[in-house]
Amino acid sequence: MTYSIIAKCSDTGQFGVGIQSHFYAAGGACWALAGVGAVVTQAMALIDHGPLGLKLMSEGLSASEALEERLKKDPESEIRQVAMIDSSGSVAAHTGSVTIESSGHIIGDGFSCQANLMWNDTVPQEMADSFQNSNGNLAERLHSALLAGQNAGGDLRGMQSGRILVVNSEKMEKEWEGVLVDVNVDDHPHPLQELERLLEVSSIYSDFQKNGYQFELGMSQAMEYPEIAFWTGINLANKGDLERGRQLTSIALKGHSGWKELLIRCSEKKFFGITEELVENLLSSDK
Repeated sequence: MTYSIIAKCSDTGQFGVGIQSHFYAAGGACWALAGVGAVVTQAMALIDHGPLGLKLMSEGLSASEALEERLKKDPESEIRQVAMIDSSGSVAAHTGSVTIESSGHIIGDGFSCQANLMWNDTVPQEMADSFQNSNGNLAERLHSALLAGQNAGGDLRGMQSGRILVVNSEKMEKEWEGVLVDVNVDDHPHPLQELERLLEVSSIYSDFQKNGYQFELGMSQAMEYPEIAFWTGINLANKGDLERGRQLTSIALKGHSGWKELLIRCSEKKFFGITEELVENLLSSDK
């Protein structure tokens, strides 16, 4: 019913999962934890395998040991697919004998591709080839693998949902801080296209926040992302580049009346260095 890939990036050490299915919210069947690894379960998925598999690997078990332990506790393991990757990049996968054809998995160096209820049995291999031969960051390579799986036939029923999740190579004190990318499409006629769009949005907002709300923004991007244009404009205006600040903030101000009200309310609290004088200067271009 689903095809997926789990992987560790050999360059960055990051872990990631990509999944697509004709089923609502298939992204809920994959997990990744910074410095620990990743798990995916599908074909009559048993959700327990995800968090409990990660727990076993966080306690020191390898992917193969954790998978073996989980399958021992699953009396219906033959109707499922499960794959795990541990912190060393070691991978283990299981395709039950009762999963619906075409089904199977392929394990490579630091990754595993698995699929069931596919149009044909070439899906895992096409995904593996794409992942190994693709360029870009881990999220982009996972997406390329999912596209290859779809182009090879994909889910017998079509497409509905998907997710790409990437986490840091090192354990974090706060688990959520280890999440680098998490784009999720629960219900969409073209989930892989939507995932690609969200990956771009996620990348832009991530760079924006990492740079302290300072961003090199072209006008085409500014028109597409008025939120970023607004706060980048505020930053520039505060630093003395009033002309460029006006140009960027005006995109948001002209697009929705709420931005003007936000600007006024921020000045009342001097939030983000916004003063009444700055508001007056910025609004002078909006008359």
